[in-house]
Amino acid sequence: MVHLIRNSLDHGIETREDRRKVGKPEKGTLKIAAYQEGSGVIIEVMDDGKGIDPEKVRTKALDRGIITEEEAAALSDEEAIQLCLLPGFSMAEKITDISGRGVGMDAVKTKVETLGGQLDMVSKVGQGTNIYIRLPLTLAIVLSLLIKVGDETYAISLENVEETILVRRDNIKTVHGSPATLLRGEVLSLSDLGNVLGTVVERDHRDEYPVVVVKMGKNKIGFIVDELIGQQEIVIKSLGRFLSKIRGIAGATILGDGNVALILDVVSFYSMKG
Repeated sequence: MVHLIRNSLDHGIETREDRRKVGKPEKGTLKIAAYQEGSGVIIEVMDDGKGIDPEKVRTKALDRGIITEEEAAALSDEEAIQLCLLPGFSMAEKITDISGRGVGMDAVKTKVETLGGQLDMVSKVGQGTNIYIRLPLTLAIVLSLLIKVGDETYAISLENVEETILVRRDNIKTVHGSPATLLRGEVLSLSDLGNVLGTVVERDHRDEYPVVVVKMGKNKIGFIVDELIGQQEIVIKSLGRFLSKIRGIAGATILGDGNVALILDVVSFYSMKG
């Protein structure tokens, strides 16, 4: 969205002098709208700038060897405008700090498609450009903490994470029959996430354990894990109606390496801790 807005302001809307010459108000207009359509969400970015000249796009594409003269002649104006979405293609005469700093529209298109959406562009010379982004209604992006329990990678929404700490083995005591440690002078109950998930883990050789501290109302609990991988933005994908009612699992996500990680609903684990 930031790239689209910068692009419209820098390359779409003309200077005051140019707008005056064609009878437009000196101040350009940039509009952003979002609404539901069917099973998706539409996001529009609209400007009343100079628009994209399909003939200039054809010329630029020919100069760069992207298309042949025969292909250029066969392209409709609408198809020519879509060339702006190709990797590395840019109509910018120079790189600026306002727009994408040389990043083409293909970067936006690729990002939208990784989210399961589509990007369309409609432009008329002298009237402006409209960008349409269509996204699935069920799409949700959250900042998460990736962890490892045993050999499996899991994700926890950072909304539920208070902090992460390392707890030494000799600092873990038994309080009312449950493991606990002191965190800044307060007793923190501990729970082995491997036991909660029913995963076999071997930690006897370790002197300290990574712990994810989760806040649940006025209470806190620390979940012992095997490894803290780091923060990452993830796209939540539904598990379907047959698996959606599994307690403690909020969904799944596909990681950068192609592997699937389950998203844990750690708040529901509070009554399951063991």
